[in-house]
Amino acid sequence: MERENVLDKRIYDFSKKSDIIQTIILGLLAFLVPTFLAQLITTIFGAQSVITANSQIIVGSIVNAALVLAAINIKGWKKIIGIITMPSISTILSGYVFQAASVYMVYMIPAIWIGNFVLIYAFKFIMLEKNKNYFVAGIVGIIAKVLVIFGWFELLNLFSIFPSQLVNNLQTAMGLTQLVTATIGTLIVFAVYQVEKKKLANNN
Repeated sequence: MERENVLDKRIYDFSKKSDIIQTIILGLLAFLVPTFLAQLITTIFGAQSVITANSQIIVGSIVNAALVLAAINIKGWKKIIGIITMPSISTILSGYVFQAASVYMVYMIPAIWIGNFVLIYAFKFIMLEKNKNYFVAGIVGIIAKVLVIFGWFELLNLFSIFPSQLVNNLQTAMGLTQLVTATIGTLIVFAVYQVEKKKLANNN
């Protein structure tokens, strides 16, 4: 019997209808949250509010939660690639999260895509393929993602790709912020995962 591809693994065998709904929802979250949520937060709370100042944390946490949910619930490389690529494209198109720095995010796209893939693959391989603990997969995935994105940023920075006045902010965005948002996203999904597990146990 042919061995199942790692990207085809998921925590539960959802129905086709449920699979389609989840894929659509996660795809929309990955694309629409970076485009509209930061703007919505600014409109509601004002440009000078603490919440607006931390909109990147809010947006990034939701996007990372969508990535981790895709890792454990969605199968198939085409769906995974779609969810991986949407957030960075949306962020650059909208310009709300990184604002003046958004144009320079084009240089970061390869690393962001690879970092997102690494996060998803860590869950699929460590948790679903090797049957290890959720948080083991999370820690490995988060660290790997941050290393890929921050490492790529620092490499580009050696060639003075980014304006000096933006470097400090981008260093934080590509390092500490990535670490925080990936961690929050992973914790959010753990809560969802526990609810899913309990619901399916009750149904059985």
